[in-house]
Amino acid sequence: MPKVKIYTTPSCPYCWAAKEFLKENNIEFEEVDVSQDEKAAMEMIEKSGQMGVPVIEWDSEIIIGFDRPKLEELIKKVKK
Repeated sequence: MPKVKIYTTPSCPYCWAAKEFLKENNIEFEEVDVSQDEKAAMEMIEKSGQMGVPVIEWDSEIIIGFDRPKLEELIKKVKK
């Protein structure tokens, strides 16, 4: 299984949608609430160049936002 980390905030609807999508596809992930963890927020910005959430780290690949087509592509590779 891939190592997946999703940087989120509680008020972000796209974060919720991304988490639900990963759950529906049986992809385990670590959620990091960047509104409560300043160090994680800085880590997210350093990795992605973005301040907005969600940012999804899939193994070493960074996905900005809830990019459903990209996530579907990565899930297909895992499910082979």
